[in-house]
Amino acid sequence: MKKLLIILCFLTTLNVISQTEAADKEAILSVLKTQENAWNNNDLEGFMQGYWKSDSLKFYGSKGVTSGWQKTLENYKKGYPSKEYTGTLSFTIEAITKIEANSYYVMGQFHLVRAAGNANGVFLIIFRKIEGEWKIIADLSC
Repeated sequence: MKKLLIILCFLTTLNVISQTEAADKEAILSVLKTQENAWNNNDLEGFMQGYWKSDSLKFYGSKGVTSGWQKTLENYKKGYPSKEYTGTLSFTIEAITKIEANSYYVMGQFHLVRAAGNANGVFLIIFRKIEGEWKIIADLSC
């Protein structure tokens, strides 16, 4: 009887962990969908709401490492000054993988269709749950 109780507790714990990870992944996908929508409306500040608003945010792109939310936003505004440049963004998500409690990495592709010329690439982003919200704390896009 004791063994059965231990097995039942173990299976219940696994089920709860699985449900929590599924909910985390859905919430992260929701952030990415919100970012797509903001970008496609030429709303770069709305797009940036998915990022951690901190000087500790790290963005690594073709021009090297950028530190900080505000500097990252400024770089986006320089690189994408109008709808002709922002165009239509879509993500293809390849993997969402738990790193530790309240942290995941997301690997995927971005596809940008625009009048200024299409652009495609890959990304690896790290999400952390901060004050109850999923935020990107690091972004490697190329």
